[in-house]
Amino acid sequence: MILLADGGSTKVDWCLINKGQLIKQIFTKGANPFFCTREEISEELRISLTPYISGHKIEAIYFYGAGCAFPEKNEIVRSAIADNFKVDKIEVGSDLLAAARGLCGHSAGIACIIGTGSNSCFYDGEKITSNVSPLGYILGDEGSGAALGRLFVGACLKNQLTPGIKEIFLGRYNLTPGIILENVYRQPTPNRFLASLSPFILENINDSTVYDLIYNAFKDFYIKNVMQYEYEDYDVHFTGSVAFHYQQILRKAGDDLGLRIGKITQSPMEGLITYYSSQQVVGTFNS
Repeated sequence: MILLADGGSTKVDWCLINKGQLIKQIFTKGANPFFCTREEISEELRISLTPYISGHKIEAIYFYGAGCAFPEKNEIVRSAIADNFKVDKIEVGSDLLAAARGLCGHSAGIACIIGTGSNSCFYDGEKITSNVSPLGYILGDEGSGAALGRLFVGACLKNQLTPGIKEIFLGRYNLTPGIILENVYRQPTPNRFLASLSPFILENINDSTVYDLIYNAFKDFYIKNVMQYEYEDYDVHFTGSVAFHYQQILRKAGDDLGLRIGKITQSPMEGLITYYSSQQVVGTFNS
C-alpha cells in the first residue's frame, strides 16, 4: 500500500492506493516549502492526515509538490512526513515530475502544466531530461491564469476589448483602475489576483477580442516553451485548471502550429495512480 500526494500552495491531495485501487482520498492544507516550515507541515499532517489513515500499513510515500524542485526544500517536506510516518521509503519530487508521470506514464513525451502559473518539460518515460524555465508571472508563465489575467486587464484598461466588457468587468468585481493597480503593484500575491479573473475571461470567451487574446497567449506558450523541445516526434500533454477549462482553444492553437496535442486533464492524480498501479514501489525522483 502506498500514499501518493499531489501538493500545491493551497492544498494537498493525498491518495491511499492498494494495488492500483484508490482506498481513501484526503485533502490537507498546502505544503509548499517556500512558504511553510517543517514544523507547520508536520503539524498539519498530524492533525488532518494521520488520524484518517491509521491502521493501514503504508510501504512507501511519494510526495509531488509545488516548490519541491530543490534538495534543501524537498528535505523540509520529507522530514515533516517522516515526523508522522515510520516508513522506509519517502520520496519528494516536483509538481512538474508529477505532471510528466501522470500524463505520459512510462512513455516519452512533452508534459505541461497550465494553472495559475505554467511550466513544461521533455520526459523520457522515467525522468525529466529538459526544461525551459517558466521564469514566473512577470518574465514568463505564458498561457497561465496569471498571464491571461494580466493580458485581459491590460487590454481592458487600454480600451482594446469590445465596448461594454470593461464596464461589466469592473462592476462585477467592484474594481476601479486604481484598485487594480494596487493589487498588481503593491499587494503580495498579484499573480493570484490576476489568475482569479479567469472565470470572467472564460465567461466571455465567445467575444472575438477575448478569444483572440486567449488564443494568442496559448500560441505564445507553445512557441516560447514547447517548440524548444523535439516536438515534431512527440505528443504534447497538459494538466492544470486553465488547460482543462480552456482546452478547446488550447488544442486549436496547438493544431494550428502543427503540434500533436494529447491528454488534457485537470489534475495529474488519476494518471499517477495508473503509473504506480503495475508496480507498487517504482522509480526515483531524479529529474
